[in-house]
Amino acid sequence: MCRALESRQAAVSSNRSEHADRSQAQSRPMLALKAALVIQNWYRRYRARLRARQHYALAIFQSIEYADEQGQMQLSNFFSFMLENYTKTCKEDSALVSRLFENTMRENKDRQDYVGLIEVPESYDGPRLHFPLTFTDIDLLLRAFKQQQILHAHYVLEVLFEARKVLKQMPNFTRIKTSPSKEITICGDIHGKLDDLLLIFYKNGLPSENNPYVFNGDFVDRGNNSMEILMILLVSFLVYPTDLHLNRGNHEDFMMNLRYGFTKEILHKYKLHGRKILQILEEVYTWLPIGTIIDNEILVIHGGISESTDLNTLHKIQRNKMRSVLMPPMSINEEQAFDLRRNKAGSSTVLPGKTESEKFSSEQLTKHEWEQIIDVLWSDPRGRKGCYPNTSRGGGCYFGPDVTSKILSKNQLKMIIRSHECKPDGYEICHDGKVITVFSASNYYEEGSNRGAYIRLSYGSTPQFFQYQVTSTSCLNPLHQRVSAMEFSAFKILKERMLSRKTDLINAFQLRDYSRSGRISLAQWAFSMESILGLNLPWRSLSSHLVNIDHDGNVDYMSSFDDIHIEKPLKEIKSSLIETLYRYRSDLKIIFNVIDTDHSGLISMDEFRTMWKLFNTHYNVHIDDSQIDELACTMDFNKDGSIDFNEFLKAFYVVHKYEKPEKSSN
Repeated sequence: MCRALESRQAAVSSNRSEHADRSQAQSRPMLALKAALVIQNWYRRYRARLRARQHYALAIFQSIEYADEQGQMQLSNFFSFMLENYTKTCKEDSALVSRLFENTMRENKDRQDYVGLIEVPESYDGPRLHFPLTFTDIDLLLRAFKQQQILHAHYVLEVLFEARKVLKQMPNFTRIKTSPSKEITICGDIHGKLDDLLLIFYKNGLPSENNPYVFNGDFVDRGNNSMEILMILLVSFLVYPTDLHLNRGNHEDFMMNLRYGFTKEILHKYKLHGRKILQILEEVYTWLPIGTIIDNEILVIHGGISESTDLNTLHKIQRNKMRSVLMPPMSINEEQAFDLRRNKAGSSTVLPGKTESEKFSSEQLTKHEWEQIIDVLWSDPRGRKGCYPNTSRGGGCYFGPDVTSKILSKNQLKMIIRSHECKPDGYEICHDGKVITVFSASNYYEEGSNRGAYIRLSYGSTPQFFQYQVTSTSCLNPLHQRVSAMEFSAFKILKERMLSRKTDLINAFQLRDYSRSGRISLAQWAFSMESILGLNLPWRSLSSHLVNIDHDGNVDYMSSFDDIHIEKPLKEIKSSLIETLYRYRSDLKIIFNVIDTDHSGLISMDEFRTMWKLFNTHYNVHIDDSQIDELACTMDFNKDGSIDFNEFLKAFYVVHKYEKPEKSSN
């Protein structure tokens, strides 16, 4: 009996054990699935946080880029102001007027005056071009530039003169025909990034009769190889003038080059003949076509349009009169015209029946023509309807989908392809597919910040997009490391921007610090930051990287400047003046380089005083005359009455307490 009972109990126990094992076996996949879902959700949130950080970093880069361009555009008003006032106080130096507003002073320069006087020595081991140019010369350049060789100044000038001759024969808008069997490739901004251009050619093939290209402006500036990019494109254009097309961008402008690096690159690589190269390059820019029209359907321009864009006017404009966006059309009086004539060798003949001022005016664009080109080179599309000022850049406009439809319909076109804006994926489609932005400089702001792209299209087909990214050791790092590096660079330049307005920011903070505690609310801090800097950034989200916040949520506003300061080159200079010089250093560098008409790198004490006072007045900078005189004397290091202004500006630099990004704990 007992044995039978034990046997039954054992059987029951065994059944329970088997049932438990089966239950556990059945639950294991469910547990694994739940664990996978937890991990997946965590990873998605982690990636989302990284993407948000990346988005904020890109927003900082772009806001500061556009703010710099806004400052550049504002220089145009200063130059107008300067012409009206500087020549009144410095009548003996109207060469400045010629430098700023004379359009044809180099038009008739003989090639021999430049190229003929420069010999290529036997010891030169770089690429040697042979004119007329052939495909062999393109290949020769590519191989040489991959090895970081520099093209001799003799050949650079030959290419520039030859390009000018061919470009002068071209219309304002190049018309191209494609077919199902003949596609065309459209590239956006390259900005001196040679590796991107080489990668495009590797993936897509070199330019040829069967592989045509459109390069849609901004070949130069920012990157370190703008000269190499320009030479490759111009030589390719000269070999295939009907199959490689070059549109002018807003950086094909000698005044933009002064700020954004190409001028410096040329003078560094060509110390002896750099000035000659710059003079001819300035004219080559003016002859670049404004745009390209493909199959009578697609308008390819660098920037965009406005509600007043008139293609008929743009077709007729004498585009070579647009030397720079910073030189708007303006009237000139008889006295200034006389000074201009007196200082202009070999070109004092006045057209019959015309005064000197009338002749000068005839050499300029009208205000309407100038605005038409500005819109094409500087405008950006937006989702909001209408056309309104491009407040971010300070030039051109924002145009909405209704403006796009109106201009396309009016001109019997179907699409606009433009560049001008960095996009994370290298391209972007908007306005119901009627506007495409293509940007071809990858890693534009920082390693890993964005892809580059180009477009291939043919008649009747949908545009095809090809993306790429030049890779380096840092690009192979995990995403969180790349995002941390981007963040570090972004916040570094943002803090420098804050430092340049330190006095104004502190005044704004203290205005809201009613208890004089050194603390204000986060909302007050964010409002103050935007009101002074005007960068349209999400300040609350960025605050933890910029200031210390206590447990009550109040901001210690002076902590913004704890780890950064401007190094003073001379102790005698007041901090407020140092801050002003640092804030306007790029503008001042351009202005004083323009004044330096003999390219000596020096300006006289009187020139400095006059120009600074004009700058002081126009920019509403509150610095009294005694400080200006003291600064001028301080800058005259060897007391010879001249100032090396570029060297002086180099002495102002920002010191960051933490120069290396902290390792991410993510």
